[in-house]
Amino acid sequence: MPPVEDVAQRGAGTGQASRRSGPPRARATGTEGEMRAIWKGAVAFGLVNVPVRLYSATGEHEVTLHQVHREDGGRIRYRKVCSIDGEPVEMADIAKGYETDDGELVVLTDEDLRNLPLSTEREIEVLEFVPAEQVDPILLGRTYYLEPDKAAAKPYALLRGALEESDRMAVVKVALRQRESMAVLRVRDRVICMQTLLWPDEIRAADFPVLDEDVTVKPAEQKMASSLVESLAADFDPSQYEDRYAAALEQLIEDKISTGRTQPVPSAEGEAEEGAGDVVDLLAALQRSVEKARGRSGGAAREQTADDEGDAPDEDSGASKPKAKGSKAGRTKGKAGAKAKEGKAGKASAASAKKPQADEEPDEAPARKTRRKAS
Repeated sequence: MPPVEDVAQRGAGTGQASRRSGPPRARATGTEGEMRAIWKGAVAFGLVNVPVRLYSATGEHEVTLHQVHREDGGRIRYRKVCSIDGEPVEMADIAKGYETDDGELVVLTDEDLRNLPLSTEREIEVLEFVPAEQVDPILLGRTYYLEPDKAAAKPYALLRGALEESDRMAVVKVALRQRESMAVLRVRDRVICMQTLLWPDEIRAADFPVLDEDVTVKPAEQKMASSLVESLAADFDPSQYEDRYAAALEQLIEDKISTGRTQPVPSAEGEAEEGAGDVVDLLAALQRSVEKARGRSGGAAREQTADDEGDAPDEDSGASKPKAKGSKAGRTKGKAGAKAKEGKAGKASAASAKKPQADEEPDEAPARKTRRKAS
């Protein structure tokens, strides 16, 4: 499954490329392979419940394109970023918000939305049966197929027959994706289809003042227009039409492939592979973060390491005497402590700095004591 950030567009001249290695094929999205149910519930038909599964009945055919960088072909990614601190936000930290007219914000969490009443969450409730011609096509939304459970074949057939004989549509209520919708049930090729409806307040009014003006149409002009309609009259058969834009786009891509005008799909450094590659990429990202943190510490980390080596005993000789380099580090650290703190710690640090640097064990004791006080 492609990442959410990938944006498929059909516009020409946008510098997008397809992942397909061969000739492109325009296809209806969601129609390849086995159909998968997106909802399971029951149609409440009077006192009869018909268990059904819901399938998407339509999809848009398209050649899948991705947005890429024109110069190097790198994929364009999108991140969800907070407008306040500019930091990316994980899905678990995202809520929904409603802005009031006076500039106040109401934040709604997932828990708030889950507590809203949805009585039709697992039920398609039949409200009434209406004549098909009374349903304005502008109200119609997406179409779904209803498949009955094996044990519900008979009540399904009864409902289907009632719809066909009455030439009516069943007006229903259903909840899909946490949103209650109106819908109608009708029969198509022996399958009961459900088409969602827009709510009445979701239909915009056509307010065009020019239509209210008086326009004079001569009878001869009206007759000529009617003759044109009659000359183009036919039975509707959508299979005779073709999407010429999609066909031209497929041909354009195929021509570029056949003439070798392609390039390898680039992969950004550290980009996560799909599936198991995510775990490996996470480890690599953590490793880079550690290295970056070490790089920021810079010289401070190296100085601390040198000081620790100076305090450690000489493993080759087995003695506990310090190296000359370590003695210098002790004097440096003592001087730094004297600047930070005045008083006894400063005097002790100065005294330890005046002592000879002979390889004698007693000289090291004051230096260590001074460092503890100065710190």
